[in-house]
Amino acid sequence: MEEFAYILDYLPQGRANDKSYHKSSLALAVGEMEFKLLELIPKPNAVIAIGDRVYIGKDQQKRDKVLSVKRRIPYSELTNAAMNELPFILEGIVRKREPFFVEFFNKAESINTRMHSLELLPGLGNKSMWSVIEERKKKPFTSLDEVSERIKTVHHPQKMIANRIVEELQERNEKYKLFVAR
Repeated sequence: MEEFAYILDYLPQGRANDKSYHKSSLALAVGEMEFKLLELIPKPNAVIAIGDRVYIGKDQQKRDKVLSVKRRIPYSELTNAAMNELPFILEGIVRKREPFFVEFFNKAESINTRMHSLELLPGLGNKSMWSVIEERKKKPFTSLDEVSERIKTVHHPQKMIANRIVEELQERNEKYKLFVAR
């Protein structure tokens, strides 16, 4: 279960296509650990801005901005604004959780005899994958910046990871999930 989420869009009047008489405000968010897309019900009078990190865990006392998690939503139910904001928020999360993603570069393994999990990152082909494997044998990576310094064909690893997360969110039935919870 997610403890924290990042706000992608805030809808003070709720969704436009909601036909109910009493519309409540909504916030669209992405979870910090499992990257679940969520619809949140904000507390009355809570000030919510895009990019805010909000607590959504079980402890009601800690929830200062969110009343409840309404439901998990598919990528297709995000607003255009939320879709546009998602890659930037994800890059920030990747930077914040950098040791986890550096570990991915250090320990990623083959999926099968024809495919390596590193190849699932957008922009990382077979040649770059072998460069990563050879470099990590010499010495494990310590940061994402080091990955891009040592592997000349990898320019922005945090963007590659963020783009992969977006792909996994878009394809709910993606066969290989590297980062997003099912």
